[in-house]
Amino acid sequence: MSLKEWQKNGWVKPHDATPQEIERLFDVIERDLKVSGNKDMDPDWRFVAPYNAALQGAAVALYASGFESTKGGGAHYYTIESLKLTVGDEGTVDELQSFKAKRGGAVYESTGIASETEISELRNLAEKLRNRVQAWLLAEHPALAPKPSRRKGKGK
Repeated sequence: MSLKEWQKNGWVKPHDATPQEIERLFDVIERDLKVSGNKDMDPDWRFVAPYNAALQGAAVALYASGFESTKGGGAHYYTIESLKLTVGDEGTVDELQSFKAKRGGAVYESTGIASETEISELRNLAEKLRNRVQAWLLAEHPALAPKPSRRKGKGK
């Protein structure tokens, strides 16, 4: 299935990304990765932060491909699933979808749901995805890619 077919199904809509928008999303990714490493923060929020970083990485790839998820039910699901059609990353999709349900519990339902191991796993996943999306963006959509000098040192 293609993103054009997804559009026909109402799962995505056209989106004209700008380099500034992509830069802002990378700034969010870096912020969230930094927060996830802060052991003084509540562990549940340290779990939610790298999930959001990964979600924004998927959004970068989707935006650069000319689309965004439609708002409402399923936006996170389709943004994550779109990685299969943008950067071609099925393994990350499966892992991230499994963390998605737990993230919902941390935000809406209960406390104390995230272990240090899960935080670390999700943080590593988000970092790998960020790196993969950066490389893909440089190769496939260089006009949208943030300048390397702007990315250097962010989130450190």
